[in-house]
Amino acid sequence: MIKFVCIVIVSSQLAFFDAAATFAEGWMAGVARINITPETPMWMSGYGGRDKVAEGKLTDLWAKSLVLKDAAGNHAVTVTLDLVGIDRDTSLAIRRGICDRHQLELANVALFTSHTHTGPVVGTNLLSMYKLTPEQIKQIDDYTGRLIQQVGEVVDRAFADLEPAVLSAAVGEATFAVNRRNNKEGDVPRLREEGLLKGPIDHRVPVLRIQTGDKLKTVVFGYACHATVLSFYQWSGDYPGFAQLEVETRHPGTTAMFVAGCGADQNPLPRRTVELAQGYGKQLADAVEAVLVEPMNPVAGNFAAKYEEIPLAFAELPSRVEIETNAKQNHYEAGRSRRLLKQWDEQGSLAKDYPYPIQTWRFGDGPIWVVMGGEVVVDFAIRIRHDFGDRFWTAGYANDVMAYIPSRRILTEGGYEGARAMLYYGLPSAWEAEVERKIMQTISEQIEGLQAKERQ
Repeated sequence: MIKFVCIVIVSSQLAFFDAAATFAEGWMAGVARINITPETPMWMSGYGGRDKVAEGKLTDLWAKSLVLKDAAGNHAVTVTLDLVGIDRDTSLAIRRGICDRHQLELANVALFTSHTHTGPVVGTNLLSMYKLTPEQIKQIDDYTGRLIQQVGEVVDRAFADLEPAVLSAAVGEATFAVNRRNNKEGDVPRLREEGLLKGPIDHRVPVLRIQTGDKLKTVVFGYACHATVLSFYQWSGDYPGFAQLEVETRHPGTTAMFVAGCGADQNPLPRRTVELAQGYGKQLADAVEAVLVEPMNPVAGNFAAKYEEIPLAFAELPSRVEIETNAKQNHYEAGRSRRLLKQWDEQGSLAKDYPYPIQTWRFGDGPIWVVMGGEVVVDFAIRIRHDFGDRFWTAGYANDVMAYIPSRRILTEGGYEGARAMLYYGLPSAWEAEVERKIMQTISEQIEGLQAKERQ
C-alpha cells in the first residue's frame, strides 16, 4: 500500500507563522525543480484525436520535488510532474532509482502527475491510442529515458537542499469543477447561473505549506478536476500550470506544487481557450491564497507510510481469435490488440488482473494523504472523507496511471469512465464488480496500520 504526504508552505509575511513554529519543530525540507519540456517537436498525449506532433510552447513543463525529513529521520519524497500520466515501468524505474540512491522504501516515494492534456506521450501510457511511426516511437523512448534521469536528478537536488522547516495545513475551496457525467458541457454556464448543476463534486483545495526561517519555501495544493481546458498543439501545464505560476508570482522564491485529486469524472467547464485556462488557474491560486492568509494548522509528529499493490481483476478476457479480429477494426482497437497480442506472445496468455498501487502517508498529527493510481472518480474522495474524516487528502493520477478507476456506482452505470476508456489504455475489458470494495478495504487497512502506529 502507498502512503501519501501533504505539505503546505506559507508566506514570510504571515503574522501567525511564529505561533505555528513552536508547535511544529523537527521537520526538514528540501525542494528543487527541473524543466521537462520536450526539446524537439514530438507526439502529444491526452486526446485520441491527435494527428500531429506539438507545434510550440505556451508554458514550460516541470518536474518538482519536495523532500521532507522528520525528527526520527523518516523521509517523504514527493515529485509532481506536468504530464498526462506515467506508466508502471517508467514509474518503477524512477522510484526504485530514488530508493536505491537514498536507502528508502517504495512507500516513502510518490509521483504525482497533473494530467495536463497538453504534455508529451511518456513510456507506454496511452501509447496504444495513437498511430505512430518508428521515428515517433523512438522520440517517446528517448524522452522517457531522459525523464527518468531528470527526475532522479531533481530528487537528489532536493535532498541536498534539506534545511529546518515548519509545516502547516488547511483546506480552501474552488468551484469551477463540474461533474461531466451529469451536466452537458453546453448547458453548464446556464445551469451554474441557475444553481442547477448536478452530480457529486469535490471542490476542496487542500493546502500544505512549508516555511523555512522567514521564507515561504513550498506550497503543495490539490484539486479534483481534469486538466482539459486546452486541446491545441502547444506544450502547456493547463490550469494547474497557470495556478502554480500564479502562486509563485505572488510569492517570489516559492515553489508551488500541484497534486491532482480524484477528478476523473470532473471537467473545468466551459473550456477550450487560453483565457479560461488562465482564469481557472487564477481561481485555484486565489483559493490557495485565501488559505495562506489565515491561521493554518501546524503539523507536529513523525512521518509514516504504507504501500501495497493489489490485484484488480478484469471482468473478462478476450480469446486470441477475438483479439486478432479486433486488430482489423479502427486504429484504437488495432492499437489495443497489438498490445494484448504482445503480452500473449511474451507471457503465453493475458494477465487476469493488474497490480494496482495504493499508498497512504501520515504526517504526524497533520494531514493523511491517500495516494491512488489511475484516473480515480470523485466517489472515492467523498467516501474516504465520509468513512475516515476530514483529515484525509485523496489524490489520483499517482505512481501509475493505467486506466480509469470507477466506483461501484459508475462501474454499474457504465459509460466512458466505467468501461469505454479501457480501450484507449490498451486493457482487455472493464474491471470486475468488486474493484471499489477491494480498494477501500486496502485503504482501510493502511489507515488502521498508521493509526495504530500513531497510538504507540
